Amino acid sequence: MEKNNPKGFLYLLPAFLFLGFFLVYPLIDVFVYSFQENYNFASQTYTGVGLYNYAYVLHDPYFLQALKNTFLLVLITVPLSTGLALLISLCLSSIQKLRELFQTIFFLPYVTNTLAVGLVFMILFRKTAYSDGFVNLILNALGFASVDFLSGPYWAKMLVLCLYTVWIVMPFKILILTSALASVDQTYRNAARVDGASKGRIFWRITLPMISPSLFYLVITGFIGAFKAYSDAVALFGTDLNAAGMNTIVGYVYDMLYGNAGGYPSYASAAAILLFAIVLTITCINLLVSKKHVHYV
Repeated sequence: MEKNNPKGFLYLLPAFLFLGFFLVYPLIDVFVYSFQENYNFASQTYTGVGLYNYAYVLHDPYFLQALKNTFLLVLITVPLSTGLALLISLCLSSIQKLRELFQTIFFLPYVTNTLAVGLVFMILFRKTAYSDGFVNLILNALGFASVDFLSGPYWAKMLVLCLYTVWIVMPFKILILTSALASVDQTYRNAARVDGASKGRIFWRITLPMISPSLFYLVITGFIGAFKAYSDAVALFGTDLNAAGMNTIVGYVYDMLYGNAGGYPSYASAAAILLFAIVLTITCINLLVSKKHVHYV
């Protein structure tokens, strides 16, 4: 067999061209724009080159608020959704009858439009002139006061956003983890039971290590997806996220390009590069951690 067959590179050439044109070139372009001060798309001109765009973005209160919102969303939703998905997957794996039916039910939110799900959440949590919302009705029945979840205190709005995000991403995680649990070789579990190992020990010592690659994949994609969150917030709080105090980094980039504060591609590029650096750093940290805790069979 030939080790250096040029035909292989020819087969890969379309993919390289596609990735280069739609991924690598735009990334380089944005990186260049981030250093060009007062860049104008129409005239293709700028007034200088330097770090001013980064300094402006890092001191912009709207960006700092978006950064805070995004980090809170990541730190809350990624562990919570992954843990709940693992728990539900374990329960589904122990059910023999109607397992496929329950898997389909749990997967339905994933194929539903995010804006449609956001509309349902608005109906559940929004206070109107005629009703305080279904959730507030339950709180009132339990003896608690009504809360304006979508226009009230910051913690209430963040709670709804986190619940919405978990609801959206959890079905996919359940599907992946259910498949991973089904692929675990039962021989190891049976041998552990013969040796008198408890169910908890079997899970921690056998099941969890064997599904760790799937868990690691979900954590990585969960972090990346949460950092790119934008449509979730729009579905709940509308397009003026700065006024609601619930903007995200991606929303900030969009606003700088097309929103009410639009027309500032230099600032948008700087914010996008900062987001790229944050995601890249966290991904590298996860890769380093995975070397010790992820076991590939």
